[in-house]
Amino acid sequence: MRRVHHFYKRETKPSFDERDYPVNERIRLASVQVITEDGEQLGVMPTFKAVALAKERGLDLVLVAPKAEPPVAKFIDYGSFKYQKEKALKKQKAQQRKIEIKEIRLSPRIGTHDLAVRVKQAEGFLNRGDKINILVILRGREMQHQDLAKSIIEEFIKQVNQLFEVRVEEAVKKQGNRFGATISAAKPKLD
Repeated sequence: MRRVHHFYKRETKPSFDERDYPVNERIRLASVQVITEDGEQLGVMPTFKAVALAKERGLDLVLVAPKAEPPVAKFIDYGSFKYQKEKALKKQKAQQRKIEIKEIRLSPRIGTHDLAVRVKQAEGFLNRGDKINILVILRGREMQHQDLAKSIIEEFIKQVNQLFEVRVEEAVKKQGNRFGATISAAKPKLD
């Protein structure tokens, strides 16, 4: 049998979009307000003249405010400028944290030790700032004991609440043969 390998080109969006800051000949405007590298205003001048002036100084002309009236361009070392922008984007991305919803499944016949293990697992999730979806699935004849499923979830929340101050985002709710609730940490309890 023949194997077929599919190689997909991974789409990567550049972190720094070069189209946002046109440089030198890529500036498609007749005239721009020019600012030197020191912040000195040179006034409005034709783009081709500003590019020539920037190249004399060994710098690039970068359009920094295209929507201003007139558009503003600045003499900058473009490589350094691009590096600083990418660095700022990476720092911003590192500070963001995506909140995940973790799921913890409980059984109607769960033992006390198993419940304690799940509580410990929930503690780790809450420490990271994740939300927890608690789920009890009833199968077959277990559907006759729906009150047991609710009490297990409430007991779990009570035990987690002894470690953390939890906020119940979604109260115990029945969906078919499933009972679920969602909690998140309000703040950790300090001893």
